[in-house]
Amino acid sequence: MTDVHPFTVRHRDIWAIAIPASIAFITEPVAGIIDTAVIGQLGDAGLLGGLSLGATAFSVIFALAFFLRFGTAGLTAQSVGARDPLDGLLHMARAMVIAIVLGLVLLALSYPITLGFAAALAPPPNSAQAFADYMGVRMWSVPFVLVNYVLLGWFYGRADARTGMWLQILINLINIVLSIWFVHGLGWGVPGVAWATVIGQAVAAIVGLAIAVRYYGGLAPILSNTSLPALLDVTAIRRMLGISRDLIIRSAALMGAFAYFAAQGARTGEIELASNAILLQLFSVAAFFLDGIATAVEQLCGKAVGARWRPAFERATKLSLGWGLVIAAALSAMLYFGGWMAIDLMTTNPEVREMARLYLVMAALTPLTGMPAFVYDGIMIGATLNVTMRNGMIASLVVYLAVAMLLQPVLGLWGLWIALHVLLLVRAGIYAIAIERRKSAIFA
Repeated sequence: MTDVHPFTVRHRDIWAIAIPASIAFITEPVAGIIDTAVIGQLGDAGLLGGLSLGATAFSVIFALAFFLRFGTAGLTAQSVGARDPLDGLLHMARAMVIAIVLGLVLLALSYPITLGFAAALAPPPNSAQAFADYMGVRMWSVPFVLVNYVLLGWFYGRADARTGMWLQILINLINIVLSIWFVHGLGWGVPGVAWATVIGQAVAAIVGLAIAVRYYGGLAPILSNTSLPALLDVTAIRRMLGISRDLIIRSAALMGAFAYFAAQGARTGEIELASNAILLQLFSVAAFFLDGIATAVEQLCGKAVGARWRPAFERATKLSLGWGLVIAAALSAMLYFGGWMAIDLMTTNPEVREMARLYLVMAALTPLTGMPAFVYDGIMIGATLNVTMRNGMIASLVVYLAVAMLLQPVLGLWGLWIALHVLLLVRAGIYAIAIERRKSAIFA
């Protein structure tokens, strides 16, 4: 029989992870806003559109690699709950090997990847060169980003959210400072923004690896505890590959929805593309705040599964949903009443400003409609319910595309935004029902 390790989940346990995680995550969209503003101040909608589509492409690439972070976090949290003395070292080591190999393969395939996204996203003529320039440089960041995903998963799985926070802050501070210098100081344009990101990710990967090595007392203890037979444990590898496969499919479906959103905006026109890019940046700000709560419930529910203690699982879910609602309501109010200032910061083009303000209300509602999906995502990841997560996301995508194809021809961009809200709500509903049905089996 598996040992049971009871523990209590308190409000402060949620916030001890959620606050530093939120601070960490919020630096990413802030950096994206700064990048957008740096290019937007040049007053060229084509450059802004190219940057937006390039960022969308990498969102898809990195979302497909999110399994490295999510899988490592869930498995590490369960190891902590089960009182593993190595704190998930083998999970991290296996994921790190995959990250390095996959990163080098993607880097080698830079050119066909760029061509594929150009065909899929269809950048307008004035945006095509900026898109290609951004993609060409930014691909060099891929191996470092994947290594950072593994490190973040390991830090968050151990509830060491502060270290994850400082690494993310480091990445994005470097990105912000160098973006401003490269673009407005050196005149590098869109490639300057891309190079700033590459350097930030590389520095953070080196620092993160140094912290992990120090935690285990050096390379020698790590090597002695990650022998080849241990790394090649068949059962563990099968489990990791199953989780990875399902998370890749889940992420592909989710980012496919956002890529469709961006592509539909691009096909409408440059002004629509640029305004949607700005509003999606505002959504990103809210999303990464909510991701802090999701990270907390991910760790605590994963720990509860590893400890075989259902009361902690139930308590973590309840507290995360309650605090998530408070945060979401505050974020929606901030976006609705203050979003126009962010719009003016990110572009000087009067047409883009006008259109972005028109649809601001739709972006402002995303925290409220998206919060349950974020929390249940965290629960799924912590409990490693990868098959349920995959199937629920695919079903949500089908509903989203159906609604978008039905409403956009009639309502234009309003219909596209309504479909996005439907995607968020349907996903949360499916996950909530599935988790309730699986609890007895998880803790049997």
